[in-house]
Amino acid sequence: MSTHGLLRRNERDFFLQKLEPSEMRHVELAQLAENVGYHSVWFSDHICMGRDLGAKHTANESGTRAYPDRPVMLDVVATMGALATATERIRMAPSVLIAPYRHPLTVAHQFATVDVLTRGRVIMSAGSGWDPQEFAAVGADYEHRGAVTEECIEIWKHAWTADWLDWHGRFYEIADVSLEPKPVQKPHPPIVFGAVSAAGARRAARTSDGLYPMFLDAYADPGRFDELREAVLREAERIGRDLSHFRLYAFASGLVTDPDDGAATSERRRTLTGTAEQVLADLERFAAHGYSHVTMHFDVRSGTIGELFEIVERFAEEVLPGASAIEARPVA
Repeated sequence: MSTHGLLRRNERDFFLQKLEPSEMRHVELAQLAENVGYHSVWFSDHICMGRDLGAKHTANESGTRAYPDRPVMLDVVATMGALATATERIRMAPSVLIAPYRHPLTVAHQFATVDVLTRGRVIMSAGSGWDPQEFAAVGADYEHRGAVTEECIEIWKHAWTADWLDWHGRFYEIADVSLEPKPVQKPHPPIVFGAVSAAGARRAARTSDGLYPMFLDAYADPGRFDELREAVLREAERIGRDLSHFRLYAFASGLVTDPDDGAATSERRRTLTGTAEQVLADLERFAAHGYSHVTMHFDVRSGTIGELFEIVERFAEEVLPGASAIEARPVA
C-alpha cells in the first residue's frame, strides 16, 4: 500500500518516495485491490524516523536505508480501522508491526477490535525493528528487541484466548485483568513473523504461523533465505512442533511490463519484473523454495500514485489468474 510512500529501485537497493497524505488514496487503492481480486493489503509500520540516513536498514541486503528524510507514514492500526468499513472481503495486515514499540495489551486490544470490525479479515504480524533512534524515541528496549517481540506475541495470544489474564514474564507483568472483545478468528488471527536472521526464524517456529523475509532489492534471489527455512525446521523438531500449517511468506518488489520494455529485455532481469510470463516464472521459483504467499511492493517508476493504480490493475489482470494456480513446496 501507499501509506509510507512509493517504491523505486536502482540496480542494488530499493527506496521509498515520499507522498503527502492527500496523495496516498489508500481507501481507493484498497477498494481497487479488493475489486480486482487481490488476497490482502499490507501496511508498513513505523512511529517516527531517525535523522541518521546512514542507519543500517535490514530491508536492503546492502543495509542502505530505504526511507527518505522526514518520511510521511500513516499509522497502521488507524488505517486498517478506516478500511474495515470501506471494504468487504480483502484481508489486511501490518507489514510488519514492530512489536517492542507498544505494550502488548494495547496491541492485542487494537487488533482484536480491527478483527471484529472486519469480521475476521486480519492477518497479524510481528517484527523486532531496526532503527536505534526510533527505539530511543519511544522508550523501547533495542538491545533485547528480539526477546521482547517473542514475549509480546505470547501475550497477544494469551489475551486473545483467556478470559482472565495473568502473565509473569521477563519483560511484562500482568495480573487478573480481562481484555475484550476477542478476535472473530479462533483461536486468533494468523500470526506471521518478519525476520531475515536465523534467530528470527527460530522465534517464528516457536511463536507464529509463518515466516516473512524480505526480497525488496532489485535482484533478490528466491533462495536467499533457504537457511531460514532450515532453521525453522530444526527449531520445530527441537520443541516438538507440527509445521503442517506453517507457511512461508515473501515481501518482494516487482513490476509487470510490455515485452519490449527494457526491464523485460535486459540481459540481467530484475526479480518479479518483466512480462506476465516472466513474473509468473519468478513466482514459480518462489514457490519452489516454499513460499505460498508473496506480498508485492510495486516499483513505481514515475513516482506518481496514478501509475500505482495502473500497475495494481494490470498485475491483477495479467498475473493473478496464473499465480492462483501455482502450488508451493511444503515447508516440512
